[in-house]
Amino acid sequence: MNTFGRIFRQFVSRRLRRGESGNVATIFALTLPIVVGGAGLGVETSYWYYSSLKLQATADAAAYAGALEKIQGSNTAAITTAATQSATSNGLGTGTITVHSPPTSGPNTAKKAVEVILNQNLDRMFTSIFTQTKVPEQARAVALITDASKACVLALNPSAHQAALFSGNTSVKLTGCSVMSNSLQSDAVKLQGSAALQADCLVAVGGVSLNNPVTTVCNAPITQALPAADPYADLPTPAVTNPCLNDNKPTLGPGTYCSGMNLKGNVTLSPGVYVVQGPLKINANAVVSGNGVTIFMSGSNTVSMNGNASVTLSAQTSGPYSGVLFYGDRNGTSASSTFNGTASSLLTGAIYFPKQQVSYLGNFSGSGGCTQVVADTIQWSGSTSIKQNCSSLGIKDIPAAQSVAIVE
Repeated sequence: MNTFGRIFRQFVSRRLRRGESGNVATIFALTLPIVVGGAGLGVETSYWYYSSLKLQATADAAAYAGALEKIQGSNTAAITTAATQSATSNGLGTGTITVHSPPTSGPNTAKKAVEVILNQNLDRMFTSIFTQTKVPEQARAVALITDASKACVLALNPSAHQAALFSGNTSVKLTGCSVMSNSLQSDAVKLQGSAALQADCLVAVGGVSLNNPVTTVCNAPITQALPAADPYADLPTPAVTNPCLNDNKPTLGPGTYCSGMNLKGNVTLSPGVYVVQGPLKINANAVVSGNGVTIFMSGSNTVSMNGNASVTLSAQTSGPYSGVLFYGDRNGTSASSTFNGTASSLLTGAIYFPKQQVSYLGNFSGSGGCTQVVADTIQWSGSTSIKQNCSSLGIKDIPAAQSVAIVE
């Protein structure tokens, strides 16, 4: 009897365990689609999120490309083409693009800006078991173009630290114009010491480093700007003439000075182009004057102007050298020219040295403040006032670089 009971209990136990196994299998079979679907939804959601980030980056790049095209003065069709090409190259695929300039919505509708709207439909993967409709995605970007005023101080060097440096007891007031540096360094424009500077704006391809406040019309310095073009890049090189002239007369004429110029006492320069094939030195207590003058420094020859000299020179107002007072040879090598003078000195016109550093030390500017300084690098330690509205004197405007930034 005991043996029979034991066999019966074992039989019942095995049946119960077999039933539990069947229930677990049934439950697993019923819940498996939910588990797989949940995991799939997580993967698919991550894919949608990644796609939205990629689409936004594509929209940003397309808006930026359209704004660069707009800076060139292109029409809406060309702006749209540039934006579309950018979006296509960044993988827009079968998506659509809409370009507006100016934007049709947002806070920049009245500003110089380019708006790009991208749309694309994503295929479903795991969630396609529930619906076959595609997943719509949209990205919008607005690139704003910021204009600076014209430049009257322009440092051309693309990589120098402190390419435009204001130091010492400098007190510079720029009216209607800006400081521009093409350097990509973080201190492309540098203000140090007790220097004081007032300008429409400070603009740099790189950054601006200020040890003390500046007074500007713009709300803040413009950094990460596009480089400004060399305004005198197409200026022709003056022809060398014969015979060589010497500088030992009180009145000098245009021509070639093969041994340079060493000016003392009272010297008057007659109108015309002077080709100087050696250093130009203006000595202490010299009084130098001339109207309608362009002085070309051949090779790597430099200008040295003594602080006690009185120098009143103005550039030509017409012809190929209109507005250019000093012209440094663009085929020269690195050098440094120094401009110093009394408060009564006037240098009216552009001081252009694309391969040299210009150290501007004098407490003077041009007639009515009409002076430009365009050089490889610039160090300003003098105190002066400069203005930009000088077209009546033959001086050309120098557009400061425009900047482009994604603002929406």
